[in-house]
Amino acid sequence: MSELGNIKIADDVVKVISAKAAVDVDGVFKLAGGVADEVNKILGKKRPTHGVKVEVGEKECSIELFIVVEYGYSIPEVAGEVQEAVIKSITELTGLKVVEVGIYVQDIKIKEAEAEEEIEILD
Repeated sequence: MSELGNIKIADDVVKVISAKAAVDVDGVFKLAGGVADEVNKILGKKRPTHGVKVEVGEKECSIELFIVVEYGYSIPEVAGEVQEAVIKSITELTGLKVVEVGIYVQDIKIKEAEAEEEIEILD
């Protein structure tokens, strides 16, 4: 609380910042949504924050990100960079303390050209 009154940052603000920070990391193909996000897609609702869950308090927050990593990148390195990027962005833009950033790798994306080459090699 400041001298002028309360400041409350909405969960969606933290979600958007987290999503942007995550997808900007090299090796992250996209965020991976869960069942609710798939239902929203079917209904035509687009959300830039699918694949992000947050809990926001007055002074701190925790974040869970569900990501798809590009094939060829080290998963532990990408996950670590996402954690660092999210913490930095949230701290700088909101002033909230980030207590944890959980990363859940849901899938690996193989680029189309690489996938075709693999198929040719297997034939």
